[in-house]
Amino acid sequence: MRAVDVPWRKSLKACLWDLDGTLIDSYPAIAASVNHVRAHFGLEPMSLDAVRICVGHGVVHLMAKTVPGCDPQEARALYSAHHGETLKAGTVLLPGAKEILEGLQAAGIRHAVCSNKPRSFSEQLLGFLGIAKFVDVLLGPEDVAAPKPAPDMLLLGLEKLGSCAEDSLFVGDMTVDIQAARRAGLRVAVVATGSETEDQLKAAGPDLLASNLEDLAEILGASGLFRL
Repeated sequence: MRAVDVPWRKSLKACLWDLDGTLIDSYPAIAASVNHVRAHFGLEPMSLDAVRICVGHGVVHLMAKTVPGCDPQEARALYSAHHGETLKAGTVLLPGAKEILEGLQAAGIRHAVCSNKPRSFSEQLLGFLGIAKFVDVLLGPEDVAAPKPAPDMLLLGLEKLGSCAEDSLFVGDMTVDIQAARRAGLRVAVVATGSETEDQLKAAGPDLLASNLEDLAEILGASGLFRL
C-alpha cells in the first residue's frame, strides 16, 4: 500500500459509516430474501452478483430493481418478513471491520452508522456480529425525511455525535455514499468491498479510496492515529 498524505487525520473526532458492503457482507442474506420475493411472484431466482449491484439505495429501490412490475407494498412486506429470519445466517463482518472500529474508538473517535438498511435489521446485525459496543449512534431511513444520497442521515448523525463536518469522516462503498457525503459537506472515504468497482468509485471523486478496510486503516496511518 502506497503512502497517502492525510493531513487532517489527527483532527478526526468522529467517523460515520455505511453498513452493507462497508463494514459487513450481507449480500447472501439480501439475495436470499430477494429470491424469496421473486419466487412468490413466479420469477426465476437472481444471481448473487445481479442482486449485489441493486443494493445500497434502500428496500423500496431494491424491490423496484429486482421485482419490477409487482405490487411494491406487497413485495416490501414479503422481503422484510423473510429477511428478519435470514439476515444473521447470511451476514458476516468484513475483514478488518472490528479492528478499525475498536482502534478508532480507543483513540477517542466516536462512531455513527448511517445506513439505508431498515434500522431494526442494522441493530440486530450490530449486536449479532459483536460490534454494537463500538457504535454510539445508529440511524436508518426511518429517522430522516430522505435516505442517502440525500445528506439528511449524515447531518443527523453529526448532530447526535456532537460533531461537525470539519472533524469527521464518512466511510462507504458506493457512489451514493460519496454523493451523500458531499451534500453534507463531509470528507468521504470509500472501500471497494461492496456494490461498485474501484474504477466506478474513483470516478465519483472520493477523498480516499481503498481496496478494503485493512488498506484504509493503513492509509489513515492507523498505528499513529490510534495513539492520539
